[in-house]
Amino acid sequence: MSAIVAEVNPWRPMGPCSPDACVQAPAAVAGPVHRVARLLVAVLVVFAGLPMALVLCRARVAWRAEITKVWARLLLRALGIRIEVTADFSISEQVSAAPGALVVANHVSWLDPLVIAATVPSRPLAKREIAGWPVVRTLAAGSGALLIDRERLYELPTAVATVADALRAGDTVVAFPEGTTWCGRGMGRFRPAVFQAAIDAGAVVRPATLRYREGEATSTRACYVGDDSLLASALRVAATRRLVAEVTLFAPVRLTSTARRHEARAALAEIAEAQVRTGIADSHPV
Repeated sequence: MSAIVAEVNPWRPMGPCSPDACVQAPAAVAGPVHRVARLLVAVLVVFAGLPMALVLCRARVAWRAEITKVWARLLLRALGIRIEVTADFSISEQVSAAPGALVVANHVSWLDPLVIAATVPSRPLAKREIAGWPVVRTLAAGSGALLIDRERLYELPTAVATVADALRAGDTVVAFPEGTTWCGRGMGRFRPAVFQAAIDAGAVVRPATLRYREGEATSTRACYVGDDSLLASALRVAATRRLVAEVTLFAPVRLTSTARRHEARAALAEIAEAQVRTGIADSHPV
């Protein structure tokens, strides 16, 4: 697998992974009835979340995050995914309790925001395109998602300011600084732009590693890469037995350097990326 990543723009690079090259057969296959049951229950959970999301749009941020956490856990459970948090419980508790934290993680799948939401009460940073997706936009609004336009670089300062305002207000914001997905057997560079929001707000950065497993081996069954479709990825997940989403939470990072802005955010991105990489084990397909 090539390690080259083509630049589209600082928000939206293009990763080297593709379904044909990266997705392997499952270690254990769910039967047809089991697959259909998983998908039907998942659809029910999604549509049950719509009226709840409309109510949550008017609720306090803390209530939104907690209820979204429960809903995300239900949806993942419906799809047959079990969550494991591998950091000390004290760290995960601190992530939930400490205000104004920017959680940054590697990006593997469309499931990643659900996994983080099910682990840490938070607000996701999402692409503005989802505002055009009828069901998803309602669910995103209910979760308090912050939307950014990755196609217009001149809006970058506004996006950073929006995240910084949320952090100053005491919210935990989740971002995936690679800007694209990888299959889970590697990761790309962390783009520094979003880290400026943490610096401006005086907020801590909390790195997290996401890893999908079948047994003890890293699995690429949940990945959403290249020209993959959401439907194809969802069908793969539903067909995979004993899929685990492993979340490794790291201690907070706060930059105390007096370096210039671009140097400070680049240093913070490099530190966070290095920590996240330590959570990705040298793995082999199952």
